[in-house]
Amino acid sequence: MTQNSPVPDEIIELIQRLRAAHPDAHCELNYETPIQLLVATILSAQCTDVRVNQVTPTLFTQYPTVVDYAAAERTELEETIRSTGFYRQKARYIQESAHIILQKYGGDVPDEMDDLTKLPGVARKTANVVLGEIYGKAEGITVDTHVKRLSNRLGLTAATDPVKVEQDLMEIIPQENWIEISHLLIFHGRRVCSARRPDCAHCTLNDICPSKEE
Repeated sequence: MTQNSPVPDEIIELIQRLRAAHPDAHCELNYETPIQLLVATILSAQCTDVRVNQVTPTLFTQYPTVVDYAAAERTELEETIRSTGFYRQKARYIQESAHIILQKYGGDVPDEMDDLTKLPGVARKTANVVLGEIYGKAEGITVDTHVKRLSNRLGLTAATDPVKVEQDLMEIIPQENWIEISHLLIFHGRRVCSARRPDCAHCTLNDICPSKEE
C-alpha cells in the first residue's frame, strides 16, 4: 500500500476497536533517557519486559550514562543483568554499542534506522522501539512474539519471519499508526489473545477474526 492508497475499512475498524479496548497501550519498558531505553530493549531479547524492569533500576543507578557503560567492568555488568538470560552476550552488546555511540555519535543514541541497526545486538525490532519512543519516528513496525502471533491469527499476514511480518503490516497499516499498532497488538496479546488460551468469547475482534474459536 502506497502512502496515498486508501486504507481498507477493516484495518480502520481493527485499529479503532483495539484503541477503545486498550486506551492505556504503551511501551512497558521503564526508562528515562535514550541510552536507558536502548539498553532495556537489548535486555528484552528472549526475556519479558517484567523481568527487564526488575533489573533496570539497579542497572541504571550503577551505569547512568553511555560513558559508564563503556567503562564498565564487564563481569560486574554481566552479574547485574544475569537474570535476563544470555547475560554475557547482552553485556558485550551493551558495552560495544556504548563505545560506538561515544566514538561515532558524540554520546547520543543515533536517530536513524541504518545507524541503529549497525550497533551490536540491535535489530529492526529494537531500532523501531527506540525510533518510535525517543524520536517519534515511524520507520517501521515493532514485531515481537505477540505482534507476530496476532498478525497471523487476524489474517494480516501468513509470514512467520518477523522481517516479512513487518513488511506485510507496513503495506496495510497507515504509517501514522505504525508506532501505535505495535502497542495495541502487544497489549491485546497479553490481556486477551494469549498464545495458549485466547479468550475469544471476550475479544473485541471476535466477529472479524478468522481464527476465532467457538
